[in-house]
Amino acid sequence: MNRRLLVTGGAGFIGANFVHHWCQVYPDDRVVVLDALTYAGNRLNLALVEGRENFRFVQGDICDRTIIDELLLTENIDTIAHFAAESHVDRSILGPAAFVQTNVVGTFTLLEAFRQHWEIKAQPSDYRFLHVSTDEVYGSLGADDPAFCETTPYAPNSPYSASKAGSDHLVRAYYHTYQLPTIITNCSNNYGPYQFPEKLIPLMCINTLIGKPLPVYGDGKNVRDWLYVGDHCLALDVVINRGEPGETYNIGGNNEVENINLVQLLCQMMDELASDLPVHPAKQLITFVKDRQGHDRRYAINANKIKTQLGWTPSVTIAEGLRLTVEWYLNHRDWWEPLLSAEYQAYYRKNYSVK
Repeated sequence: MNRRLLVTGGAGFIGANFVHHWCQVYPDDRVVVLDALTYAGNRLNLALVEGRENFRFVQGDICDRTIIDELLLTENIDTIAHFAAESHVDRSILGPAAFVQTNVVGTFTLLEAFRQHWEIKAQPSDYRFLHVSTDEVYGSLGADDPAFCETTPYAPNSPYSASKAGSDHLVRAYYHTYQLPTIITNCSNNYGPYQFPEKLIPLMCINTLIGKPLPVYGDGKNVRDWLYVGDHCLALDVVINRGEPGETYNIGGNNEVENINLVQLLCQMMDELASDLPVHPAKQLITFVKDRQGHDRRYAINANKIKTQLGWTPSVTIAEGLRLTVEWYLNHRDWWEPLLSAEYQAYYRKNYSVK
């Protein structure tokens, strides 16, 4: 069938990449993006699809029930892909209230509106509510612990991950209580084009290009599993079309890397691909800073369920994905330079302190 999607947070990093993917693969589907255009949302992220006949952008807040109801009704939405979230751990430590409001209250508002819409439509089985979440809800792993699977108990350690855990529980409850056809995905750390420069990989790329220190928390040995955003979008496509309502699917990149090793690899790529770096070799810029409060030591995803049940596996290696990402930031200075605003600089100075 031709779907009619409402993509929340579609002007953000993962959401915009998903919109590009969906519009390319399913050009006959209707795609409506709802985004509040906070600091991490950027209308320019959608420039490649803005002129499409089947695309519409609406600026608005997912906590605004009136806007949600209007869009569900007038656009006859059958699928919600819910990306909208406050998503940066550091910002959640500095100001947790916005995370509870957007991630918990906003998700509840969407669920209630979609439930009413679905019930008015006589509960069609092909409707979907996709809730895109994070592996951080599972807490932190020791060096020898098995990777997170879908049945790993929740143990969030930051205001961000706690707010996402709360939203996950709401989504699960709406399936079990009302049979609303919801699906949850929990992904590992994403990277790729259009990522706001507060996150590790774009921060390292941009700071290298402008000759600023590359801040690495603590001893740099925190481990993350890295997932290229294009692979993530392919996985979400599979989940929407073939996933089972009520299920949770973990999505990982099979790329566990210590932060310091990742930064060193990025420095090597920048040395190779950028001809006029202010500081060369770039590794001279690496600066260890005071560790993040409550910093989780290791995340790792066991993605066997989505592989065996739905046939998805990541196709991009960490080296391939990083090269694509570095090249994108090298070629899109006009995209990231305006983001280095006075507000961003103030946040940066507040967040990083040299050891």
